[in-house]
Amino acid sequence: MNRIIKLISVLLLAVFLTTGCTERFIDKDTEKSYTSNILCKPTTEEMKEVYDNNKKEVKVDIDKLPECSEFKITSGEYENLFTSLITKPLAFIIIKIGEIVKNYGLAIMIVGLLIRLVLMPLTKKSLMQSENMKKAQPELQKLEKKYRNKNDKDSLMMKSQETMMIYKKYEINPMSGCLFAFLQLPILFAFLEAINRIPVLLEETLWKFQLGTTPLEGIQSGSYIYLIIVALIILTTYFSFKNMNMSGADPAQQKQMKFMSIFMLVFISIASFSLPVAIALYWIVSSAFSILQNIYIKDFKLKKEH
Repeated sequence: MNRIIKLISVLLLAVFLTTGCTERFIDKDTEKSYTSNILCKPTTEEMKEVYDNNKKEVKVDIDKLPECSEFKITSGEYENLFTSLITKPLAFIIIKIGEIVKNYGLAIMIVGLLIRLVLMPLTKKSLMQSENMKKAQPELQKLEKKYRNKNDKDSLMMKSQETMMIYKKYEINPMSGCLFAFLQLPILFAFLEAINRIPVLLEETLWKFQLGTTPLEGIQSGSYIYLIIVALIILTTYFSFKNMNMSGADPAQQKQMKFMSIFMLVFISIASFSLPVAIALYWIVSSAFSILQNIYIKDFKLKKEH
């Protein structure tokens, strides 16, 4: 199982490394970082001036790009399958919803919710697997004791067969529990790509937050209100991890998962200071929805079905 997970992880990483990612340049006047390979024209005079002053670093011909309001899935030159099939359609949806609700910050939050709703059947299946694994754990522990210190080929084969029988008894599919986690990676990657490469998404504001500004930049300019964004990222991430069901795993796995949760929480907490508000909004909404749907599925749906 671990080998399969590692193999899939390597394959996903290879896909990411071989697809066109956001390219950045540093504005020589402000020393701020901007996206070089944007998909449509900047809309504000300030942003237009930035790109005009850094033409050598910009990877696209700004004059040939469509206006963001006129952006289509087929706009621009072909880059790769990931950009054509996922990033551009996602960017198009965010732009169109933004035009409907008159705010791109709200559009990002709405699209984040829609993605979580689409993935909800997979979430339920993953939680069901965790519950079934919890029920099977006593028998799996007995099996471990039965074959302890038996490393010959026949014993290992018998152990594998008996394990699969237990899985079949409790309707456990080891791979289905990992499917949701792996599916989130390309979706998150595409969302980050779409936000980074559509300048209009980073030029506007939601309430008092500039969508293209990071909390660190906001705090450095004296706007301590951006600490709210950092706090929301940390809190939603913490409760999202806390709500994960680890009861079906053995003590060693629980310890490893707890360590990974703590490590990820610390890493995300530090990274939250450098995430543009636009991306932070997606993370907050997605994590908050994850918390609520897990509570609903585990405390209501599963109890009702059992």
